[in-house]
Amino acid sequence: MVQHKINIKKNDKVMVISGKEKGKMGKILKIFPEKNRVIVEKVNYIKRHTRPGGKVSKGGIIEKEAPLHVSNVMLICGKCSDPVRVGYQRQPEGKSVRICKKCGEILENK
Repeated sequence: MVQHKINIKKNDKVMVISGKEKGKMGKILKIFPEKNRVIVEKVNYIKRHTRPGGKVSKGGIIEKEAPLHVSNVMLICGKCSDPVRVGYQRQPEGKSVRICKKCGEILENK
């Protein structure tokens, strides 16, 4: 499996752009770069049937977020408030920062 560069980070606000959850927004909870997948808060819920014992004291049906492929989500710019592509720009101090390709605004975790 080819591992691609992931332009989003934990706590970024994203929108799902394809699949059954299309149009939903949420915050990135976890990133799996080796699998090119992310977990988005309150998106792509699945049900897991668990038995009691071990870590889980009670059994039953648990709802939790499942990973989505990183290509199915886009970062939301704070200024544009739209899903945007991410670019990189080198600052005069030598530091590289993420920028919005639509408006040029510097993107940081909010």
